[in-house]
Amino acid sequence: MRKNVLRPVGGTVLLVALFVGATGCGEPEAFKVSEACGTEFDPELIGRLLPRGDDLKSDGAFSEPKQFRCEFAVDGQEQVGLRGDVVEPFVKPLEVKKSVMLRLGNPAPADIGDGATIADHGAMALQACTYKGEKMQYVLSIDGVEDPKDTAERRRLLEGFLRSQLPIAMEAEGCRS
Repeated sequence: MRKNVLRPVGGTVLLVALFVGATGCGEPEAFKVSEACGTEFDPELIGRLLPRGDDLKSDGAFSEPKQFRCEFAVDGQEQVGLRGDVVEPFVKPLEVKKSVMLRLGNPAPADIGDGATIADHGAMALQACTYKGEKMQYVLSIDGVEDPKDTAERRRLLEGFLRSQLPIAMEAEGCRS
Protein backbone atom coordinates (compact mmCIF):
# COMPACT_ATOMS: atom_id res chain seq x y z
CA MET A 1 0.00 0.00 0.00
CA ARG A 2 2.72 2.45 0.87
CA LYS A 3 4.42 1.77 -2.45
CA ASN A 4 1.35 3.05 -4.34
CA VAL A 5 1.22 6.23 -2.29
CA LEU A 6 4.87 7.03 -3.01
CA ARG A 7 4.61 6.54 -6.76
CA PRO A 8 2.23 9.46 -7.42
CA VAL A 9 4.24 11.70 -5.10
CA GLY A 10 7.49 10.72 -6.82
CA GLY A 11 5.86 11.31 -10.21
CA THR A 12 4.66 14.73 -9.10
CA VAL A 13 8.10 15.66 -7.83
CA LEU A 14 9.58 14.52 -11.14
CA LEU A 15 7.04 16.57 -13.12
CA VAL A 16 7.71 19.63 -10.98
CA ALA A 17 11.46 19.15 -11.39
CA LEU A 18 11.06 18.82 -15.16
CA PHE A 19 8.81 21.88 -15.27
CA VAL A 20 11.19 23.95 -13.16
CA GLY A 21 14.12 22.70 -15.22
CA ALA A 22 12.34 23.54 -18.45
CA THR A 23 11.30 27.00 -17.33
CA GLY A 24 14.32 27.83 -15.17
CA CYS A 25 16.93 27.01 -17.75
CA GLY A 26 16.89 27.77 -21.44
CA GLU A 27 16.68 25.13 -24.11
CA PRO A 28 19.93 23.14 -24.50
CA GLU A 29 22.23 24.49 -27.17
CA ALA A 30 22.64 22.73 -30.50
CA PHE A 31 25.17 19.91 -30.54
CA LYS A 32 28.52 20.82 -32.10
CA VAL A 33 29.61 17.83 -34.16
CA SER A 34 32.98 18.01 -35.91
CA GLU A 35 33.37 14.25 -36.53
CA ALA A 36 30.98 11.32 -36.60
CA CYS A 37 31.06 7.87 -38.17
CA GLY A 38 34.65 8.50 -39.31
CA THR A 39 33.76 11.65 -41.28
CA GLU A 40 34.36 15.33 -40.58
CA PHE A 41 31.47 17.78 -40.34
CA ASP A 42 31.11 21.54 -40.11
CA PRO A 43 30.42 21.74 -36.36
CA GLU A 44 27.90 24.55 -36.84
CA LEU A 45 25.65 22.69 -39.30
CA ILE A 46 24.71 19.09 -38.49
CA GLY A 47 24.02 19.86 -34.83
CA ARG A 48 21.46 22.51 -35.77
CA LEU A 49 19.53 19.84 -37.72
CA LEU A 50 19.28 17.60 -34.65
CA PRO A 51 16.82 17.97 -31.80
CA ARG A 52 18.19 19.38 -28.56
CA GLY A 53 19.03 16.90 -25.86
CA ASP A 54 21.61 15.68 -23.40
CA ASP A 55 23.14 12.71 -25.23
CA LEU A 56 24.17 12.42 -28.88
CA LYS A 57 25.38 9.17 -30.41
CA SER A 58 26.32 8.36 -33.98
CA ASP A 59 26.43 4.91 -35.54
CA GLY A 60 28.19 4.09 -38.78
CA ALA A 61 27.89 0.30 -38.40
CA PHE A 62 26.19 -0.14 -41.77
CA SER A 63 28.86 1.72 -43.76
CA GLU A 64 30.87 -0.16 -46.34
CA PRO A 65 33.06 0.89 -49.25
CA LYS A 66 31.09 3.15 -51.61
CA GLN A 67 28.19 3.25 -49.11
CA PHE A 68 28.65 5.64 -46.18
CA ARG A 69 25.95 5.43 -43.50
CA CYS A 70 25.65 7.47 -40.33
CA GLU A 71 22.66 7.44 -38.00
CA PHE A 72 22.35 10.05 -35.27
CA ALA A 73 20.45 9.34 -32.05
CA VAL A 74 19.57 11.98 -29.46
CA ASP A 75 18.75 10.79 -25.95
CA GLY A 76 18.42 7.22 -27.24
CA GLN A 77 16.00 8.06 -30.09
CA GLU A 78 17.11 7.64 -33.71
CA GLN A 79 16.69 10.98 -35.42
CA VAL A 80 18.63 11.78 -38.56
CA GLY A 81 20.11 9.48 -41.18
CA LEU A 82 22.96 10.46 -43.47
CA ARG A 83 23.94 8.41 -46.52
CA GLY A 84 26.62 8.70 -49.14
CA ASP A 85 26.78 6.44 -52.19
CA VAL A 86 29.16 6.09 -55.11
CA VAL A 87 26.96 5.16 -58.09
CA GLU A 88 27.41 4.54 -61.81
CA PRO A 89 27.15 7.61 -64.05
CA PHE A 90 24.04 6.30 -65.86
CA VAL A 91 22.04 6.18 -62.60
CA LYS A 92 19.70 9.14 -62.13
CA PRO A 93 19.49 9.42 -58.30
CA LEU A 94 17.22 12.46 -58.27
CA GLU A 95 14.71 10.60 -60.46
CA VAL A 96 15.09 7.26 -58.66
CA LYS A 97 14.52 8.88 -55.26
CA LYS A 98 11.76 11.24 -56.40
CA SER A 99 9.07 9.39 -54.39
CA VAL A 100 11.28 9.43 -51.29
CA MET A 101 11.76 13.17 -51.62
CA LEU A 102 8.00 13.63 -52.09
CA ARG A 103 7.42 11.80 -48.78
CA LEU A 104 9.92 14.17 -47.14
CA GLY A 105 7.70 17.09 -48.14
CA ASN A 106 7.62 19.74 -50.85
CA PRO A 107 10.80 18.86 -52.77
CA ALA A 108 12.39 21.66 -54.77
CA PRO A 109 15.57 21.74 -56.87
CA ALA A 110 18.67 23.45 -55.50
CA ASP A 111 21.87 24.61 -57.17
CA ILE A 112 24.34 22.31 -55.43
CA GLY A 113 26.84 20.06 -57.21
CA ASP A 114 25.40 18.54 -60.38
CA GLY A 115 21.90 18.61 -58.94
CA ALA A 116 20.10 18.63 -55.63
CA THR A 117 16.66 18.47 -54.09
CA ILE A 118 15.72 20.08 -50.79
CA ALA A 119 12.56 18.90 -49.02
CA ASP A 120 10.94 19.82 -45.71
CA HIS A 121 12.52 16.88 -43.82
CA GLY A 122 15.53 15.89 -45.89
CA ALA A 123 17.70 16.62 -48.90
CA MET A 124 19.87 15.03 -51.57
CA ALA A 125 22.73 16.25 -53.76
CA LEU A 126 24.94 14.59 -56.35
CA GLN A 127 28.25 15.36 -58.00
CA ALA A 128 30.14 13.61 -60.82
CA CYS A 129 33.48 12.26 -59.65
CA THR A 130 36.28 9.84 -60.38
CA TYR A 131 36.40 6.83 -58.07
CA LYS A 132 39.41 4.51 -58.41
CA GLY A 133 40.00 5.76 -61.95
CA GLU A 134 36.38 5.32 -63.09
CA LYS A 135 33.78 7.99 -63.80
CA MET A 136 31.08 7.78 -61.15
CA GLN A 137 28.70 9.99 -59.16
CA TYR A 138 28.58 10.66 -55.46
CA VAL A 139 25.14 11.01 -53.89
CA LEU A 140 24.72 12.50 -50.41
CA SER A 141 21.34 12.37 -48.71
CA ILE A 142 19.98 13.26 -45.29
CA ASP A 143 16.55 12.41 -43.92
CA GLY A 144 14.53 12.32 -40.73
CA VAL A 145 15.21 16.00 -40.08
CA GLU A 146 12.58 17.61 -37.83
CA ASP A 147 14.61 20.48 -36.39
CA PRO A 148 14.53 23.40 -36.36
CA LYS A 149 10.74 23.50 -36.15
CA ASP A 150 10.49 26.44 -38.58
CA THR A 151 10.33 24.76 -42.02
CA ALA A 152 11.93 27.62 -43.97
CA GLU A 153 14.87 27.72 -41.54
CA ARG A 154 15.20 23.91 -41.66
CA ARG A 155 15.28 23.94 -45.48
CA ARG A 156 17.89 26.73 -45.45
CA LEU A 157 20.05 24.71 -43.05
CA LEU A 158 19.63 21.54 -45.14
CA GLU A 159 20.83 23.41 -48.22
CA GLY A 160 23.82 24.83 -46.32
CA PHE A 161 24.61 21.38 -44.92
CA LEU A 162 24.64 19.74 -48.37
CA ARG A 163 26.68 22.58 -49.88
CA SER A 164 29.28 22.21 -47.10
CA GLN A 165 29.23 18.44 -46.64
CA LEU A 166 29.16 17.16 -50.25
CA PRO A 167 32.85 17.90 -51.02
CA ILE A 168 33.93 16.65 -47.57
CA ALA A 169 32.01 13.38 -47.94
CA MET A 170 33.28 12.87 -51.50
CA GLU A 171 36.88 13.33 -50.43
CA ALA A 172 36.44 10.98 -47.47
CA GLU A 173 35.13 8.29 -49.85
CA GLY A 174 37.95 8.87 -52.36
CA CYS A 175 35.62 10.28 -55.00
CA ARG A 176 37.46 13.15 -56.73
CA SER A 177 35.63 15.79 -58.76
